Amino acid sequence: MQAEIIAVGTEILLGQIVDTNSAFIAQELAQAGIEVYYHSLVGDNADRLTAVVNQARSRSDLVIISGGLGPTKDDLTKQTVAHLLGVKLVEDEPAMAKIRQHFSTADRPMTPNNRLQALYPEGSQPLKNRTGMAVGAFYQDPNAADIMLLPGPPSEAEPMFAEQGVPLLKATYHRSEFLESRVLRFFGIGEGKLVTELADLIDQQTNPTIAPYAKVNEVTLRLTARAHEEATAVKLLDKMTATIQDRVGDYLYGFGDDNSLAAVVVNEMIDRQLTITGAESLTAGKFQSTLGDVPGVSAIFPGGFVTYANAAKHTLLGIPQEIIDRDGVVSAATAQQMAERSRALLDTDFSLSFTGVAGPDSLEGHPAGTVWLGLAQRGHEPRARLVHLTGTRAAIRERSVMTGLDWLRRVLNGTK
Repeated sequence: MQAEIIAVGTEILLGQIVDTNSAFIAQELAQAGIEVYYHSLVGDNADRLTAVVNQARSRSDLVIISGGLGPTKDDLTKQTVAHLLGVKLVEDEPAMAKIRQHFSTADRPMTPNNRLQALYPEGSQPLKNRTGMAVGAFYQDPNAADIMLLPGPPSEAEPMFAEQGVPLLKATYHRSEFLESRVLRFFGIGEGKLVTELADLIDQQTNPTIAPYAKVNEVTLRLTARAHEEATAVKLLDKMTATIQDRVGDYLYGFGDDNSLAAVVVNEMIDRQLTITGAESLTAGKFQSTLGDVPGVSAIFPGGFVTYANAAKHTLLGIPQEIIDRDGVVSAATAQQMAERSRALLDTDFSLSFTGVAGPDSLEGHPAGTVWLGLAQRGHEPRARLVHLTGTRAAIRERSVMTGLDWLRRVLNGTK
């Protein structure tokens, strides 16, 4: 089973928006055991769209098109596809009722062009739009590739495809083979080093396959296994994961496309009922903001401190002025004091502190990228760690937070 994905929209061609639908659709198709060989992007032009769809139907079994289902003049997808199939557009009554209700509730007149959103190619199975108004469609053609139409906004395309499209495809195309994927996430090791450590496994490219991806501040591995039974594919993934963990497990922090280092740390602390605070200088609240992005963090994070100026470190945290004068703010002593005093003030189990030079200028004779991290733990002496980071001011701050989170993760796991 071979699929092809087409994104429609001149605004995507111009770089005004980013096409995230194609990536989401491809990932969902892979999980469903449907291979994607081609991605295409075309503007809002009927002739060019016709050419792209015809080419896709000549080499693929399934064509999924996102975008161009709206009410404006440049939304031409369903009209173009209906003409190509030789069918007319028909109205989906529930979708039309929803559109009317929307305008009635908003107390606004409904213009005639909004009716376009309720139309779909005759002979298709309409797909409801739970989060919007443009109806989708699935057309099965006995003589050529099948076509699925999805709206352009990701907030509409993603739920429609996940909730209706994927189950429909699974029911339509009975799988003789299961394709299962797993994402492994690493921090503290570069792509080059990771690939070197796993070179023999990657070069084999048998089953499962291993694909490395370098991302901002981390590296991921996507493992993909094939089998005639889902349970067998999962076992293959489990075996390969264990092999990788034996070699580079110290750097492996989590699994999944949507996971994050902050989420892993926060959820571990929630499970163990451990609390945390923070005291930040060069990161200026970024660490605490990162914690705040994780749902449920309020259970373990009462608040923290942003002490950018020397006076704030002294007055808010109570760090003795003689330590700041003697050792400087870019020092192990100040990092330890920031961590321990913030922990004591809020009576938490842990605290992380961040002080150093984000740049672009030097501070106290230290170049940009010189960062001291402090870690305080109830019942233990506070510790400090020096790291030297490179990049822009924003990159140094981001990397500092990630490094601190990884240090805490390792302490929680008993590895450092």
